[in-house]
Amino acid sequence: MEILSQINDFLTQHLGEFGPLIVVGVLGLFMILVTVPLMLNQPEDPLKKLQRSTAAPKKSQKDKKDRLRQAGQNEQLEKFANFLEPKDKEEYSAMQLKMRQAGYQSKDSVRFFHFAQFSLGLIGLLIGVLFVTVFAGDQEFDSQQLLIRVLVPGAIGYYIPKYWITRRVEERKEKITAGFPDTLDLMLVCVEAGQSLDQAIVRVSAEMKASYPDIALEFEVVAYEMKAGKEKDTVLRDFATRCGVQDVSAFVTVMIQSATFGTSIADALRVYADEMRDKRVMRAEEAANKLPTKMTLATMMLTVPPLLVILVGPSAKGIMEFGSQ
Repeated sequence: MEILSQINDFLTQHLGEFGPLIVVGVLGLFMILVTVPLMLNQPEDPLKKLQRSTAAPKKSQKDKKDRLRQAGQNEQLEKFANFLEPKDKEEYSAMQLKMRQAGYQSKDSVRFFHFAQFSLGLIGLLIGVLFVTVFAGDQEFDSQQLLIRVLVPGAIGYYIPKYWITRRVEERKEKITAGFPDTLDLMLVCVEAGQSLDQAIVRVSAEMKASYPDIALEFEVVAYEMKAGKEKDTVLRDFATRCGVQDVSAFVTVMIQSATFGTSIADALRVYADEMRDKRVMRAEEAANKLPTKMTLATMMLTVPPLLVILVGPSAKGIMEFGSQ
């Protein structure tokens, strides 16, 4: 105890009142920076490697699905899968769908998202501790102020990835909505030229990459799934779910009903493409009609104060001079 008190007094004399806390924070950060790379580069247990090599491979359908699911994933993040992935399958599926709607198609996207939340949260806490101990100077804080100044940066860092993903989802939905009418027009041209729906989807995914890469990527996924032998109805429903756009969902419903009742796909595409063009014009008109309302506040803030200064200023100056005589 005497040695600890001497160390505490020494740190307080040379580093100030928060000297011990600074040293503890630096040591904790050093341990994190050292132990995390060591854990990531931890070699595989030879006994487990021998057991895996000598054991007979299981050929059940469930194991095949697990291997396909884990193929292409980051091996370093695989060691922290239980920590970086939701344990509930429904929660994991919902998070994976949100990441795909944001445009992140990687199998490790959920893990990277939670890793970013964890890392930025720790960085925010470190910034809060540094602000309280180093940058605050001689300013003293009570317990509530300390908690606010330490926890608020950590909370901001933790929620930054969530905000970023939400913004990405909304921006991607807007891009898909903007490019969907042109995509339908091109698909209609392909179908009327004699191509099947599958061939039209492949052609659309190739032609729309330059102008609308987001919708082109989704059609490319649809084309690959159809080539893999997946049922067309399931592929189209998954396409609507990934996009998360009402117009795409309605288009999928029209295509499924057309295939079910045996009606012409070209006629259905022609009608729906006309409707999408009309909706795009209506959205443009709506945005144009909102513009004067949005400009009213800015116009008042930028024009009314100068007018008041110009019109009322001379009178106010004259009244002040008259009162001072």
